[in-house]
Amino acid sequence: MDRGKKVRTLIRRKFHLSYSVSGVTRLLHRMGYSVQMPVRPAAERDEDTITVWREATWQEVKPSGRRPVRSSASRTKRA
Repeated sequence: MDRGKKVRTLIRRKFHLSYSVSGVTRLLHRMGYSVQMPVRPAAERDEDTITVWREATWQEVKPSGRRPVRSSASRTKRA
């Protein structure tokens, strides 16, 4: 789950307010919060395993990049 979605869900549950993900992001930035990235990679990180996974598994499961075509749910024909 995306961080923005997690925060949005927390706000909804705790305060009964509804925000969009972009609204939560703007709100957090106005409050001085930002996405935090680690200073250094985790000690357990295995670059060789990651490279193998990217080349083999990711190629099989990644999205095609094509967006679904919009179609009408109506059964009537256009004139």
